[in-house]
Amino acid sequence: MKEWVQRSAWMLAAMVVVGGCSAAQRAGASKGVASVLISDEQEIQIGKQVKAELEKDPNFRYVEDPAVVDYVTRLATPILQSANEVRRAPWKLHVVDDDKVVNAFATPGGFLYIYTGLILAADNEAELAGVLGHEAAHVTERHSARALVNQYGIQAVTALALGENANLLGQITSTIAGQGLMLANSRSAENEADRAGAHFSNGGGYDPRGLATFFEKLKAEQGSTPGILAFLSTHPDPGDRVQNVNRIIQEDNLKATGGRSPGRLEEIKARIRNN
Repeated sequence: MKEWVQRSAWMLAAMVVVGGCSAAQRAGASKGVASVLISDEQEIQIGKQVKAELEKDPNFRYVEDPAVVDYVTRLATPILQSANEVRRAPWKLHVVDDDKVVNAFATPGGFLYIYTGLILAADNEAELAGVLGHEAAHVTERHSARALVNQYGIQAVTALALGENANLLGQITSTIAGQGLMLANSRSAENEADRAGAHFSNGGGYDPRGLATFFEKLKAEQGSTPGILAFLSTHPDPGDRVQNVNRIIQEDNLKATGGRSPGRLEEIKARIRNN
């Protein structure tokens, strides 16, 4: 068993670095390495442990207003259903109560977190949908698992896969919880998440341009709104991302139009401000 896991991982890893492979082929091979070495169950376990670490911080609080939580859940449901067509995950969506932080992030196992500060910053439901689709894409594309392989190496993660390195799981959890809540994604990973996220948003019936307009907002306000820095720390280069998302929409002929109006968003914003 050990030899099979190691051999499979090394063969897939070799594909990642072959110069003749296309970007799509290298991405597929990288996902293959992650899927061989880190199972869905292990990703869920990591996600649960990261959640427990986050909740140790007394300043990390969830929104308790059921109307706000229900609104975000209903908005996210068709997006996550679209994401399930690529990779099914036991999605867990959490609304974090912090109006000063404009951020959202995903951790292994399908755990999604969105801050009230980001909800307040959005102009319409398509922008919220775009951000949620992008974060869901980090899960479907196994970006956390791929980052773990890159950071710790195939040998160490193979030992984790075989249950031979009991300390590594705790180290991984501490790393994710301590590095801005999420392992930094590469530019290529962010581009992958932009493309998949645009498709998930579109598949959920929301205008995929919402993510682009949200990035435009970040670009315009990043010097005057301190809370935006949290999102930019793990989602860099908003200007380039606007062009990338718009190019994806045109190339892939994405045409959904939902969410262009605020809908109930203004009502939800008022509830957040008044709580």
